Amino acid sequence: MATRSITAEEHARITTAIKAAEARTDGEIYCVVARASDSYFFPAAFTVLAAMLVASLAVAWGLEHWWLSIRLPYFVLAQMLASACMLALLWLAPALRIHFVPRRLRYRAAHDNAIRQFLARNVHVTAARTGVLIFVSLAERYAVVLADSGIDARVGQHVWDGVVRNLTGHAARDRLADGFVEAIEAVGMVLTEHFPVTPGDTNELDDHLVEI
Repeated sequence: MATRSITAEEHARITTAIKAAEARTDGEIYCVVARASDSYFFPAAFTVLAAMLVASLAVAWGLEHWWLSIRLPYFVLAQMLASACMLALLWLAPALRIHFVPRRLRYRAAHDNAIRQFLARNVHVTAARTGVLIFVSLAERYAVVLADSGIDARVGQHVWDGVVRNLTGHAARDRLADGFVEAIEAVGMVLTEHFPVTPGDTNELDDHLVEI
C-alpha cells in the first residue's frame, strides 16, 4: 500500500469530495487512515521464540544423529543468546515485526482499530444513525467501510466490499488519495439513493481525512 505521506493538496481534495457527497444526502462520511493498527512486538516475539524452540529441537536431534555432544548449560545458553538477539532485533527494527505476525491476526487488529475509530470519532451518534467510516490501515494492507445501523438495514455488505476493493487497489499503486476520493464518491451515491438530503440537514461530523 501507499507509503508516502498524504500532501496538503490531497487532504484538500478529500475534504472537497466529502463536502460534495454530503451535499446530496443526510448521511455523514468520515475518513481515517492509520499507519499501523498495532506495534505487534508481542505477537512477533511469540512467533520468533516458538520458531527458536523448533529450531533448537532440530539442532538437538541433529547432534544426536551425528553422535555429537554439547553440555546442556552451553546449549541452553546458546538458546538464550539467540532468543535475546532476535528480541533485540524486533525491538530495534519495528518494521520487521509485522512480517512475523499471521495475516489473520493483522486483519483482526486492523478491524478492531476501525471499530475503535468508529466509536471514538462519534460516527455512531448521528441523529439518523447514518454515519459511514472509511478506514484504511496501511501496514496491514487493510481497508473497511463501516456503516451505522440506519444504513446497514438498507445496504448489503457486498456494496461496501466493492468500494473496499477499489480503494485497496488504488492504495496498492500508491494512489491512496485517489482511492479515498473514489470511495467517498461511491459511498455518497449509495447514501444519496437511500437517504437523500432533506431540508434542515446539518453537518454532524468533520469533513476531513484523519491520519493516526
